[in-house]
Amino acid sequence: MVVVGAGAAGLATAIFARRATPAPSVTLLDGARSPGAKILVSGGGRCNVTNATVSERDFWGGPRPIIRHILRAFPAGKTVRFFEALGVRLHEEEDGKLFPDSRRSRDVLAALLTEVEARGGTLVPAARVTAIRRDGSRFLVATSCGEVAAGRVVLATGGLSLPETGSDGAGFDLARALGHTLVPTTPALVPLKLDDEADALHRELSGVALPAELAVWVDGAVAVRLAGPLLWTHFGISGPVALNVSRHLLRARLAGRAAELTANFCPGSSFDTVEARWKSLASAHPTTTLQTALSGLVPGSVAAALLARLSLDTGTTLSHLAREARRRLVHALVEWPLRDTGSRGYSHAEVTAGGIPLTEIEPATMASRACPGLYLVGEILDVDGRIGGFNFQWAWSSAFVAGRALAGR
Repeated sequence: MVVVGAGAAGLATAIFARRATPAPSVTLLDGARSPGAKILVSGGGRCNVTNATVSERDFWGGPRPIIRHILRAFPAGKTVRFFEALGVRLHEEEDGKLFPDSRRSRDVLAALLTEVEARGGTLVPAARVTAIRRDGSRFLVATSCGEVAAGRVVLATGGLSLPETGSDGAGFDLARALGHTLVPTTPALVPLKLDDEADALHRELSGVALPAELAVWVDGAVAVRLAGPLLWTHFGISGPVALNVSRHLLRARLAGRAAELTANFCPGSSFDTVEARWKSLASAHPTTTLQTALSGLVPGSVAAALLARLSLDTGTTLSHLAREARRRLVHALVEWPLRDTGSRGYSHAEVTAGGIPLTEIEPATMASRACPGLYLVGEILDVDGRIGGFNFQWAWSSAFVAGRALAGR
């Protein structure tokens, strides 16, 4: 058996297959001299291994019933125990994120590599796979180091995100050559750029973070609303909510739809509820200034920037705030336009949206429905999770299902 790609999903597949039965030989081929680079850079070098609570609702892309089936085969609890058995204990941080106690991603990679070796797997680095073809009942895998024959092949090549780690999309071409189709891809979990000429608010507020709700408007109607921390940057916006919303914006445009983005600085509140709050505040504290009142809702720098753009005097008291001005302010708070110019691209994306359709694999085995003997795991498939360890969990779960099936055969 040959596993193409020695990242999270590839290493885990080899481990699970060898654990289930030592019968099949397992060879991992990776184009990089030092495999696992994406694990090393993940989570700011700390590796967000999984999340305390994971369900199909944390993912987008392929049909959720299929995602649910695969996740349930190897849920987050089993991931925790798997890594503990490898000597990597995990602890929980905000939003359920689970990190290694050492806070070092290299410990996660080292544990996986050690287990592959201990289970008798063979890792061949600097062996870029250039083609795979069927030859009767076997595959011939052409690499930069020569040709390898295998009865079964696993594609764990990842997508296009973070290309400096070796993710160049080559696996998509390999899969298509073996009969698969491809859901067009876009970056996901990627920072968004804003138009400097339309409004340089982001440059003025670079480094400021606040809770926000972002809405993606598609063809004039709200398609998605997501809430979470927002970070203003010199190029636009980042932070969990911007990363999570990016795939929805980019994929709507990929489909040729008119897509726009707005921010609500009072997450979960509507125009009416925010206006009622301002009326109540004006009644209770009529001498409070606009700057002071607004700074109670958003950081002071954001309050000053918004008031300046609305041409509202920061020293105006609430008792002297005209109805029209109040309504303009409320509208700005709940529906501030973010005129984006796209994303920072795959080089800054944490994951790829799109890929090989889930309908082209058998959920119980991860086996290809287009090519007998071929298996697909991890990011190469049309599944992308929100930020918080979910994409790694998809790698572990899909690898477990494939590894168990490969051992069974």
